[in-house]
Amino acid sequence: MSDGAKLLLIGMMGAGKTTVGRILADRLGWPYVDSDSQVHQATGKTVPELFAEGGEAGFRAAEAAALRSAVDEPGPAVVSVAGGAVLDAENRRVISSAGSVVWLRADPATLAARVGDGSGRPLLDDDPVAALQRLDAVRRPLYADLADDVVDVDDLTPDDVADRVLAETGLGGAGGGGSAGGGATG
Repeated sequence: MSDGAKLLLIGMMGAGKTTVGRILADRLGWPYVDSDSQVHQATGKTVPELFAEGGEAGFRAAEAAALRSAVDEPGPAVVSVAGGAVLDAENRRVISSAGSVVWLRADPATLAARVGDGSGRPLLDDDPVAALQRLDAVRRPLYADLADDVVDVDDLTPDDVADRVLAETGLGGAGGGGSAGGGATG
């Protein structure tokens, strides 16, 4: 990867982008940027508040601005891309041109177990399992088209996922250990 390029993690909510992203950033000694956190910092609003005020379109506009900001920062960084950012063609162009893209791929059943009742995740409504299956069907081909590398996360710990990401991207010789906590939306 060239100097200043990013390591971008894509995938559905519940795939572990935030947790794994923090581990990777720690191991690489790079800054970590989470799209959902960036949206919150820029707007002062939570994802559910943004959905309530401007609907999904309003949230997606804030999400696109956060993505552009994350990839425009100088120097290398690990970026956890919000799960739905791939729905927009311009976002896909930004993602693919920003660095190495790794899809953290998970079965919808794994995702459903991880997101629980879906609180704080407006797209999951009252039936997280069915919603995740619908979202996965739409997004899976987009993730596949964007990904330089794919790591199946279903049966792996976050540290194991980080190990595989580093091995797949060729960044494996660049860092120490570490762990981190959970994520926001997708």
